[in-house]
Amino acid sequence: MKNWSGLEKWNPSEILLPRSEEAIQQIVKTALDKKRKIRIIGSGHSFTKLCVTDDILISLDNYQGLVQVDKSSHQATIKGGTKLKKLGELLNAEGLAMENLGDIDAQSIAGTISTGTHGTGANFGTISTQVRAIRLVNGLGEIIVCSIEENVELFKAAQVSLGALGIITQITLQCMPSYKLKMVYEKSSLSEVLKTYQSINQSTRNFELYWMPHTNTVLTKKANITNEEIDKIGIGSFFQEYILENIGFKIFCEFAYHFPSKNKWISEVSAKTLSTVIKRAYSHNIYATVRAVRFNEMEYNIPIEAYEEVMKEIQRSFEKNGFKVHFPIENRFVKGDDIYLSPAFGRDSAYIACHVYSKKKHKDYFQKMEDIFRAYGGRPHWGKLHTQNANELLQLYPKMPDFLKHRVEQDPEQVFISPYLKSLLGIF
Repeated sequence: MKNWSGLEKWNPSEILLPRSEEAIQQIVKTALDKKRKIRIIGSGHSFTKLCVTDDILISLDNYQGLVQVDKSSHQATIKGGTKLKKLGELLNAEGLAMENLGDIDAQSIAGTISTGTHGTGANFGTISTQVRAIRLVNGLGEIIVCSIEENVELFKAAQVSLGALGIITQITLQCMPSYKLKMVYEKSSLSEVLKTYQSINQSTRNFELYWMPHTNTVLTKKANITNEEIDKIGIGSFFQEYILENIGFKIFCEFAYHFPSKNKWISEVSAKTLSTVIKRAYSHNIYATVRAVRFNEMEYNIPIEAYEEVMKEIQRSFEKNGFKVHFPIENRFVKGDDIYLSPAFGRDSAYIACHVYSKKKHKDYFQKMEDIFRAYGGRPHWGKLHTQNANELLQLYPKMPDFLKHRVEQDPEQVFISPYLKSLLGIF
């Protein structure tokens, strides 16, 4: 097995693909009796060792689909293994949509919420905030249900759980009537955006930006609900999304890999090729972007108040260290929440993501970026690379003790605990 970027490779003793909740229960009970360990994998989009195990690996790829739709409340219950791309299509067929999504739709819905995955938009929380109920098989093989009304404290732990409480079999989402978005890609300057990002966030439903390293250039993406007609794939959008962002970018990545001194030049050339592009489509087809170039990623959540200074620190670090990096740095904005292990717990936030082509070394660059994030109280995205240990994470997450209490109750024999989770959660 390997994850999406190819960084993590491992050899589970078994790979199981259950087709029913009953089958999942039986696997857990058997593992409990035989003192074996289980980890769960969605699509392998975590860059960390979250899915790594030398014992039983469970995939829910054969456990997908809608369970129930309540159109009066705009709620839908979904099987945990359902991939986001499929989910968007299923909901749209029912006249519904998720209120917000991230920019990759390959993940399973259970994996998405378990790692605290997010989109962007100052008025929207992480994807986990859209969850209204969770059904899981715990470490004793029991069916456990928690929601905004039932077992509320456990629910707050289960909304972002790292797979440490059990196997999520069903998720009830608060949706909204299906809608179309108009996405506008535009070139701007980082200095200008740092002056205006607050007002842009107030006037724009979904706002994010990509800084082109070694330059003052950013690509901004602004999306708002529209009643305009859906586009066919036009020459402009096709050139931007498929040619520049994938085929052309892959060529640049290979060139920079073989000629490291050219990274700054490539970033400057990439900045010059940016142009205005407009896309209109149903929401689930707007949020997701094509990712043909494999990379490794580190992403940190920082308090929104620190955002401008952190980005300036990053610029200064590039000037000082001359990183041989041309991959754009992604900036997104998320509303605070009250979920125990959410990086956005208790604060409105900015998320800053650093990427490196999968063939290139990333540790030195990521370490220096991480030093900046940590200096401003940064919390790492659970699915992205970082070096924080259990003692450090305990200081960042005031509700960590409450989460650990529920973990012991739901999985007293540590069926779902791997060495990596022990290092994160301080379990001995």
